[in-house]
Amino acid sequence: MQYTVIEIRFFYRDIREELFMTELIDGDFLPFETAFRRFKQSVEAAANVPFAFCAERNDGFRYRVDLKLFADAERADENYRIAERLLKTVLWTAGAYRVYAGGDHDVYKRLEAAYSASGARAFDYGFMSKIYEKPFTLKELPIAEIPPARQSGAQAGGNLNGCRIGFDAGGSDRKVSAVIDGNVVFSDETVWNPKLNADPRYHIDGVLDSFKKAAAHMPRVDAIGVSSAGVYINNRAMAASLFIKVSDEDFERFCKDIYINCAKEYNAPVVVANDGDVTALAGAAEFGTGRILGIAMGTSEAAGYIDKDKRLNGWLNELAFVPVDLSEAAAEDEWSGDTGCGVKYFSQDGVIKLAEKAGHKFAEGLTPARKLEEIQGLLADGSPLAKRIFENIGVYLGYSIAWYRNFYDFSLLLILGRVTSGTAGAIIIENAKSVLKDKFPEYADIRIETPDEKNKRVGQSIAAASLPAVRT
Repeated sequence: MQYTVIEIRFFYRDIREELFMTELIDGDFLPFETAFRRFKQSVEAAANVPFAFCAERNDGFRYRVDLKLFADAERADENYRIAERLLKTVLWTAGAYRVYAGGDHDVYKRLEAAYSASGARAFDYGFMSKIYEKPFTLKELPIAEIPPARQSGAQAGGNLNGCRIGFDAGGSDRKVSAVIDGNVVFSDETVWNPKLNADPRYHIDGVLDSFKKAAAHMPRVDAIGVSSAGVYINNRAMAASLFIKVSDEDFERFCKDIYINCAKEYNAPVVVANDGDVTALAGAAEFGTGRILGIAMGTSEAAGYIDKDKRLNGWLNELAFVPVDLSEAAAEDEWSGDTGCGVKYFSQDGVIKLAEKAGHKFAEGLTPARKLEEIQGLLADGSPLAKRIFENIGVYLGYSIAWYRNFYDFSLLLILGRVTSGTAGAIIIENAKSVLKDKFPEYADIRIETPDEKNKRVGQSIAAASLPAVRT
């Protein structure tokens, strides 16, 4: 029976009526957490069956999810919609090259078809295959045979001795700091457009230029720490949107080891970490605590997590691709081809999307970074439309905090990045807190903080400097 869209929309109709009563520019927004809670309540009240999947990544580390699905075959579409979005979330939070699943054969077969080279989630299939350097696979097993979870953790940062370069490669600017025995002696940021340049020399020259600026303020370079958008394994770039225009051949030749090679210019050890992890690391240093989820809202949505022991868990933490909106009309991410994912809600793309949806007209030829600056300029001038845009992002964030809390044990959310600059950060936080208080009181005590303006701009490069451990 081809009734999927009608039934799913009917099922979610009353959820939309319960949404936090702030006028949203995007009236179709359907928070995943709200829909998921209603789904679980409905399943518990009906005949149901157990379902589980386990996502396995490098070194045998695993993330397992157990849930109940409707036993009624006529509700198969609802079962699949929730199971698929859950799997998508786990893939982009924890990462995996193999998934074991069982309990509902129909759901398994549909997941297997979607997460294939020719399926609806071909991007996810290809990405996981690339970064783990082995084909992504799904395997059906009886629930009793699905492996248990196995987590990892590694101490991160906190190294302050010696003369260090800290570099943060963003999509709109690159920041660098020179740090001597924990004291910042120089910081700089330079506008660049790596996502628009296909020549790898542009990227290499930009990195070396920033390194040179910092090195000029120190007697020597003992270590280099790098914060960069993308996925990095053993300091190698396995995938990064910064190099999206670079050909596959040039990426392999020049970009995969870009930071390793640039560090050789100084004969210094280098440690490269995802910019989201460095966000959380910066928060741990500033607030003196663990259990931090850090989110950088800039060119994309980057995230990182520090557990209660101030350790990194080795996850991907690519919240840009984690679904937060289950609406059938949710915005599509041009890169992955999927809809409702964080990049369209917590980045400059999210600001631009809301501005255009509200009727704002940008001049032809403006870069995304310039469009964000235009809206922030309007906010500074007291524009009600600009204020409403950042209020909406705050509402999105409040609902998404509750969703992220299913996967991360955090008591402090640290947000930063260009989207939070100026008074925008305070507006976002105020509205997110209101949603938590009104809709998720069990999470109302989660702190939401943003660094001061200087740390927002260069804090990640400073934290990155502490990544390598060296003897001096």
